[in-house]
Amino acid sequence: MPGPAPDRSSYGSFASFNDPDGNGWLLQEVTTRLPGRVTAAQVAYESAADLAAAMRRAEEAHGRYERELGKPDPDWPGWYARYMVEEASKPTS
Repeated sequence: MPGPAPDRSSYGSFASFNDPDGNGWLLQEVTTRLPGRVTAAQVAYESAADLAAAMRRAEEAHGRYERELGKPDPDWPGWYARYMVEEASKPTS
């Protein structure tokens, strides 16, 4: 159906075209990202000190997680990354 999605929902509208080189392109309107997506704007620190503080908070939270887990977490870098992204993505009041 031509035109935008009637309810303008995120991921609901598409457009496609071919460029002069014969490449096919498909565009999708995204107004609200799905959970788990990361953009530079979501995860930015004002200074190295702010980044270090975020890493310390992640370390403390990860320590609690490992105590609950009852063993060392071999994927601690991934855990830290998810924690820091979620923390930085929370709206501030």
